[in-house]
Amino acid sequence: MQILVVEDDAVLADGLRRALDGHGMQVEVVGNGAQADQLLQRAGVADVVVLDIGLPGLDGFEVVRRLRAREASVPVLLLTARDAIEDRVRGLELGADDYLVKPFATAELVARIKALARRHAHKPAALTLGGLTLDLAAKRARAGGHLIELSVREWAVLEFLLQHAARVVSKQQIIDAILPWGDDLSLNAVEVYISRLRLKLADAGVSIRTIRGFGYMLEQAA
Repeated sequence: MQILVVEDDAVLADGLRRALDGHGMQVEVVGNGAQADQLLQRAGVADVVVLDIGLPGLDGFEVVRRLRAREASVPVLLLTARDAIEDRVRGLELGADDYLVKPFATAELVARIKALARRHAHKPAALTLGGLTLDLAAKRARAGGHLIELSVREWAVLEFLLQHAARVVSKQQIIDAILPWGDDLSLNAVEVYISRLRLKLADAGVSIRTIRGFGYMLEQAA
């Protein structure tokens, strides 16, 4: 597995290289965002990108933004010393796939990298139902041919529903699926996201049907 580590702290970068090498991964390390951006313009340079947010010059947010603007689908794991939820949300909204807050355990980093690689290997380029399309690489949603704006959690809920289209999913299944993208989530919060999605999908030719006592089902409108 090819891993690109983008980290300006030389000591941490060397530690990451050694740790990932020890798990049979091939690691390339760069120390700034400009180098990373240049490398990532070539296809196949990495299976997973481990990207620090606080880089000199071109920061991690901008690297992710440019990567997704090119519609590249390589999974990105953000590393950050910042504990503000806003920073995590911003990174995910720009197209990152996961994040770890420093300091972290090497075992967790390795597990998350492997999980991202597995998901990416089995992930289609887009999910479509009726007039609804989710471009998973560019993180763009279209309903009836028009772009729609989705928050990180709205996207996660809708992606899960699309992956299980025409099947009933419970509120707890939705929570379990999207928890990696944030903190605690209540059953009532799921209802709020479903309500918002229904409004945004009014012209998409799909509907989110409530199956009382069981959950929800995304289906093509009759």
